[in-house]
Amino acid sequence: MEGAAPGARLRRPVALVGLMGCGKSTVGARLAALLSAPFRDADAEIEAAAGMTIPEIFRSLGEPAFRDGEKRVIARLLAGPPLVLATGGGAYMAEETRRAISAAGAAIWLRADLETLVERTAKRKSRPLLNAGNPREILKGLMATRYPVYAGAEIAVESPQGGKAEDVAAAALAAMRAHDRDAPEAARLLEEAP
Repeated sequence: MEGAAPGARLRRPVALVGLMGCGKSTVGARLAALLSAPFRDADAEIEAAAGMTIPEIFRSLGEPAFRDGEKRVIARLLAGPPLVLATGGGAYMAEETRRAISAAGAAIWLRADLETLVERTAKRKSRPLLNAGNPREILKGLMATRYPVYAGAEIAVESPQGGKAEDVAAAALAAMRAHDRDAPEAARLLEEAP
């Protein structure tokens, strides 16, 4: 595949975590292409399993039912072949999901500042959590609550304002290689060709 990382193959699943707007789906697809690995978006998988959009799930079943379904879908995807998985912004807040991601492979936190998140999320109106008030204030509150938890991810990569998804994916791949240099053989994410 053109653009694939020479000699790198995904050995274990990686899950991209972070707030809405940090680029998990876009960067995840590009990272998967670099590794010639499958890519799945947990939100799309949840919608397919439920036969409803995420806003419809929130409206008709509520957030707790959505979160239960999210845990099950992520666990199912992690149990399959190695893949790059984009998770929803709240998925990593569940301890069960954090443990499942770490046991299967690793979490990569795509860290973005408030201005970047506000700019990126303004483009889509289908985010139930942001439709409940001032998006900037909601994102600021989510950052205060979630960033300390996201900081527990095995890998962190900046997703800057104006940054290209290809560059963030390349930075994620470099961070995975750095992770592997310090990891025991069984915990390595990549298999590098000799």
